[in-house]
Amino acid sequence: MAPQDISKLIVRTSMKDRAAFDLLYKQTSAKLFGVCLRVLRDRGDAEEALQEVFVKIWMKADRFAVSDLSPISWLVAVARNHAIDRIRSRRSPSANIDMALDVADPAPGPEAMAVAGGEAERIYHCLDELEQDRAAAVRGAYLGGESYAELAERFKVPLNTMRTWLRRSLLKLRECLER
Repeated sequence: MAPQDISKLIVRTSMKDRAAFDLLYKQTSAKLFGVCLRVLRDRGDAEEALQEVFVKIWMKADRFAVSDLSPISWLVAVARNHAIDRIRSRRSPSANIDMALDVADPAPGPEAMAVAGGEAERIYHCLDELEQDRAAAVRGAYLGGESYAELAERFKVPLNTMRTWLRRSLLKLRECLER
């Protein structure tokens, strides 16, 4: 069956045409069953999932018209996503919170914090040696988590210029820290 024929069946299904839905099922159920079986790896589970997939298709066929997918891609996506959702729903709930007491604290100890404090002071001193806008860009990128695009927009420079600023600033910082 041609993709445009399947599209017509989906559109007619969205108008609750039972004959079109029946034909859509006959034409696509084998392929969609294969998708469910491949994801779920259990024949009985895949059969149940396939029934649920076709209920979803019946209920949500009107959404196909607004998607840019080919009809079979849309149907496969519905089946695949439903099968994945079934797997996720089977997972056991998270571990008991009391088990977290046995997890070591990843935070640095007092000695490491003292060393890091001294290093931070050196880094801030080296940042002060940079031009003011370059230092602000470095702080934004590496301390504030801003993206290159956000920084380029904030400083009103092209994106590649911002990348150059940051690369050169990091080289200057490294030179300063090596002294």
